[in-house]
Amino acid sequence: MTGFRPLLTSAILLCSLTADAAGKPNVLLIVADDLGYSDLGCYGGEIDTPHLNSLAEGGIRLTRFYNIGRCCPSRACILTGQYPHRVGLGHMTQDIGQPGYRGRLSDEAQTIAQVLQAGGYRSFISGKWHLGTEDPTKHGFEEFYGTLASAKTFWDPDHFLRLPTGHPKREYEAGNFYGTDAVTDHALDFLNQARETPDKPWFLYLACNAPHFPLQAPKKDIAKYADRFHDGWDVLREKRLARMKKLGIVAESTKLTPRSPWWDYGEVNTGTNPEWTSLPGDRRADLARRMAIYAAMVDRMDQNIGRVVSDLKRTGELDNTMIIFLSDNGACAEWDPHGFDIKSSPNNILHTAKKIEQMGEPGTFHSAGSGWANASNTPWRLYKHYAHEGGIASPCIVHFPGRWNRAGEIDHRRAHIMDLLPTIVDVAEVEYQGTLKLPGQSLAPQLNGERVVRGAFYFEHEGNRAVLFGKWKLVALKGQPWELYDLKEDRSELNNLVDEKPQLAATIARSWDKWAKENLVTPLPTDYQVPYLKSDRPTNDTNSN
Repeated sequence: MTGFRPLLTSAILLCSLTADAAGKPNVLLIVADDLGYSDLGCYGGEIDTPHLNSLAEGGIRLTRFYNIGRCCPSRACILTGQYPHRVGLGHMTQDIGQPGYRGRLSDEAQTIAQVLQAGGYRSFISGKWHLGTEDPTKHGFEEFYGTLASAKTFWDPDHFLRLPTGHPKREYEAGNFYGTDAVTDHALDFLNQARETPDKPWFLYLACNAPHFPLQAPKKDIAKYADRFHDGWDVLREKRLARMKKLGIVAESTKLTPRSPWWDYGEVNTGTNPEWTSLPGDRRADLARRMAIYAAMVDRMDQNIGRVVSDLKRTGELDNTMIIFLSDNGACAEWDPHGFDIKSSPNNILHTAKKIEQMGEPGTFHSAGSGWANASNTPWRLYKHYAHEGGIASPCIVHFPGRWNRAGEIDHRRAHIMDLLPTIVDVAEVEYQGTLKLPGQSLAPQLNGERVVRGAFYFEHEGNRAVLFGKWKLVALKGQPWELYDLKEDRSELNNLVDEKPQLAATIARSWDKWAKENLVTPLPTDYQVPYLKSDRPTNDTNSN
């Protein structure tokens, strides 16, 4: 009889979880870091992402889902449902002395975890916090494992924190640690902890560090992509767009944007991403390796998402779990077509011969550069930091077969990361009691397939700004005049209509001014206290008309 008890215990647990499936749903929110719009296979990319593809096939893909354009502000918006300036995180984690830019989550902000906790949920976070405060467990989460800001290495377990202090933390043998794996290990531990109280639903925020630089991945994953990117970013962009059209992610009429401009660290130099074939052979080999490591990081993230989904299947929780996957911003161009090494700076090392094989190992530090970021955001313009589509458009997958029977459908209507909190609150049937009014709205009606009406979406980061209003988009680079685009006909932002419709542009611009004043955006800072941003930057977007 000794072997019967574990089986009986497991059977009781599975029965209790299945019985609870009729109650409030669990929520799994997965956020990738610096993932481009078209990197996933289900969005047209050539990177192998079978587990996310499967969630897309069983769920709904949103193609006009918008973020804030940068890690820290986007994550503030995700967790609070507020525009980031309104909760003190209009830029990053430096306090630059203005209410919208205090560099830490304001005391009046209420996170998803706090809202759900009051409604009987258990909440956990594994991964990246990046909201300027020192302890996520002071914001509604029971347990935390990960980094308080961006990962500086994926190879060192000492870089990852476990809070509250003293709570169980996994130990890893030397040479057997990789950050994405460890974040998932602890996420699975937290799910097991949640199951100790099967009468309570859970919320897990799986806040991935990948594929944010430094580009680091296990050798076997890099080897898989060693020869996949030698044709370069020009060919890749054309092939991705063709697949995106075939999948229905973008309209058949969508045009590929010209190669985007770049501005280097300190904004001393600027230019346009070069034609791939114009680069010397050794430079192409170095860059192809960088993209191979980036792809390996995305692949490894997908593998780990697969581990979590398998765990939900094993416990019978999958159908009663709302899974939302997205990226916090567009792919990262920092800082030029060659990428950087050692740290975020002008440093670039041209790797040749055997040194190429060492890229991505412990002790290395690379970025992919602006050329590959442009490709990751196919077919859109620009990248992270900016309010053009390449900076603020995210892939987003919503999988909840127990609620929405729209398997494999693609939804082309507008949505925003500020909608996540009201959506989760709606689906979980809990009450939001925050003092700040929510600017977003629940996506549940839209995900039900109902007709919805949306107001304007507003954006600002480092002086780059935009408004989405119906089919219109008003957008500008820092210090530059507004541009106006009809996104129904021209989502690639190629035909600037501001001179044809000056009155419309002026009306929308006034609405941005009003929003900016009400949400602590303006006056815009004159000094962000970071070396890469100057207040007198000579912006010159060669793609503007």
